[in-house]
Amino acid sequence: MSASPVTVLGLGPMGQALASAFLAAGHPTTVWNRTPGRAGRLLEHGAVEAPTAAEAIAAGGLVVVCVLDYEAVRAVVEPNAAALKGRTLVNLTAGTPDDARATARWAGEHGVDYLDGAIMVPTYLIGGPATLVLHSGPADIFEAHRGTLAAIGGTCAHLGTDPGRAAAHDVALLDVFWTALTGVVHAFALAGAEGVTATDLAPYAKGVAGLLPDVIDAFAAKIDAREYPADGSNLRSAAAIMSHVLDASRTRGIDSSVISAAYEVARRGMDAGYADDSYAHIAELLPGTAPHPGA
Repeated sequence: MSASPVTVLGLGPMGQALASAFLAAGHPTTVWNRTPGRAGRLLEHGAVEAPTAAEAIAAGGLVVVCVLDYEAVRAVVEPNAAALKGRTLVNLTAGTPDDARATARWAGEHGVDYLDGAIMVPTYLIGGPATLVLHSGPADIFEAHRGTLAAIGGTCAHLGTDPGRAAAHDVALLDVFWTALTGVVHAFALAGAEGVTATDLAPYAKGVAGLLPDVIDAFAAKIDAREYPADGSNLRSAAAIMSHVLDASRTRGIDSSVISAAYEVARRGMDAGYADDSYAHIAELLPGTAPHPGA
């Protein structure tokens, strides 16, 4: 049986990588981009470039959109609601859970089957075994297209029917990544102020990062159980350690906004009576911990 046709709307770096993966898996692939001229390499591998988004949509039962943001998604799909009716739209554009839910509502109002998704890897991994794409939306729609979506590579996971669930994972995981990476850059600056090169620090920084998987598991268990035994290291000691980092940064005139924010949250935990508990207890100081009603 021949592979089902796919349409890819948006030919930025990620859109091109997605189209390449579908082509490599044997799917007839039609592409469109608001600014023409980006499909050259894809055309060499068998893609068809449509002159309009409506014509591209008409060529594929599964329509994948991957553009800069949800404003760009709306600019592409809303004028083409009639063309999308009766088809499945898979939105792999990064955004917030509320963006995803609003787009799902729009799709439902216009007779469009909708899946939201979050791509959790850089472009160069698309199509390979390390790819991770998270999807949310109606389970039957996901199952109907699971085989085609598998062409993207690696793990293609369905997280639930709430269309915002994939985006909820995405923003939370990006929070981990970018907050941690900001800490890495700050650490290099702090070390550099003391004459330690980033290259010299890097092996030890990786050792510290290697502690995180076990900490993540331990904190997740405590937060879900809402029980916060210190297990050898409490919030008081964490705040003291952060104060040393803060003092050293200020002494060398290094921007201390990130570590200062972390220290202030720790201080709030101390004031709330959590000093002898695990650092994980500060989760209860942060807003938005209640699950969304659609989750």
